Amino acid sequence: MKYLLQNQQSERLIFRSIKSSDFDDWLEFFKDPLTRLHWVEEKQTPEDACAKWYEKQFHRYAHDLGGMNALIEKSSGRLVGHAGLLVQEVDEKQELEIAYSLLPEFWNKGYAIEAAQQCKAYAFKNKLTPSLISIISLSNLPSQKVAIKNGMSIEKQTVYRDNAVYIFRISDPIIR
Repeated sequence: MKYLLQNQQSERLIFRSIKSSDFDDWLEFFKDPLTRLHWVEEKQTPEDACAKWYEKQFHRYAHDLGGMNALIEKSSGRLVGHAGLLVQEVDEKQELEIAYSLLPEFWNKGYAIEAAQQCKAYAFKNKLTPSLISIISLSNLPSQKVAIKNGMSIEKQTVYRDNAVYIFRISDPIIR
């Protein structure tokens, strides 16, 4: 589980493994129609989508494919969202992605960039990869802004899981 940010902290966030007990809090993400605005997936109920999401994360944990970390707000102890390093295959190449998703009530408060920067620092400090990507829908301008603030730039446009996306990339300045 080298990709998980176990016991990491940023200024306002604690990173920890996800737990089944987070389900009800995270279900709110899938109930909000704005969270599905930028990503084409199979149609399913919010409960089924959330269950599938957790199943995918636990599979990642078990097979050392990275995984999302629960982001806990230090001041309140509340779940803010998830962020992490994910092993992905993009255009037949294995990559390490910085991924982030927040509950809508925490949007536009700087949590996504704080989490993304922590993921980047962790990956480069531990020499996990010479570069990192973020896979972001062409229409998801807020996530694109987070990637840019994280020092990433658009490398290319491609299709990923039936979605038109930009691949943002940043290289480790020490390894270059």
